[in-house]
Amino acid sequence: MDPEALWPTAERPRRGRPPAHSRAEITAEAVALADAEGLTAVTMRAVAARIGAGTMSLYSYVPNKETLLELMIDQVSGDHRMPREPSGDWRADLRQLAREQRALMRRHPWLPTALPARQTLGPNALTVLEYALAVLAPAGLDARAQLETFTLLTGFVASHVSYELAQEQATVAAGRTSRDLLEAQARHLRSVATGDSYPHLAEALTAASQDSGDQEAFDRLLDRMIDGLTAAG
Repeated sequence: MDPEALWPTAERPRRGRPPAHSRAEITAEAVALADAEGLTAVTMRAVAARIGAGTMSLYSYVPNKETLLELMIDQVSGDHRMPREPSGDWRADLRQLAREQRALMRRHPWLPTALPARQTLGPNALTVLEYALAVLAPAGLDARAQLETFTLLTGFVASHVSYELAQEQATVAAGRTSRDLLEAQARHLRSVATGDSYPHLAEALTAASQDSGDQEAFDRLLDRMIDGLTAAG
């Protein structure tokens, strides 16, 4: 995929009659379909049906599904809620950016799966990246370490959200509430951790039982990631 061909010419003027649709419209429908039914539901045929077009006509706007995926990722990247400028407290700003990434990925559950397949950065993704680098500028990292830190942090958020979503799907499949399933898991682990066989596990379970929810666990792991990544730089 050629990024120079994809992004600058996303909406080239056409001769003759105005086009019936636009890439923005097609992308929005693809995002809505992925949000509702998952990424596997997004096919050229399904998206064409949503906009009332023939499948073959869709290829005159988007040459293939890979390109459509790039457009989808960049469109939702534009939904990041970021200040215009960092506050200067790079740890707080980076933490807030990661929280926003988590919120975005939970609004679009297909995004963590789609990100590893991304081949290029569109304008919205570049805006997020530029902000992240501005946040990290006071952290004492060189330019390469800044890029690597943001990439690894994004990977952590995507992995954590994937785990959260998988856990939530498991509770639905089991026909139990999230709290019921967690309590059952905790009872099982406490039962096997009694005695002297698993002393470290028993200690860890005691600490874990004090968590108030997913957000607290995410924030704790996030702080640990930020400390580790920036120390390594």
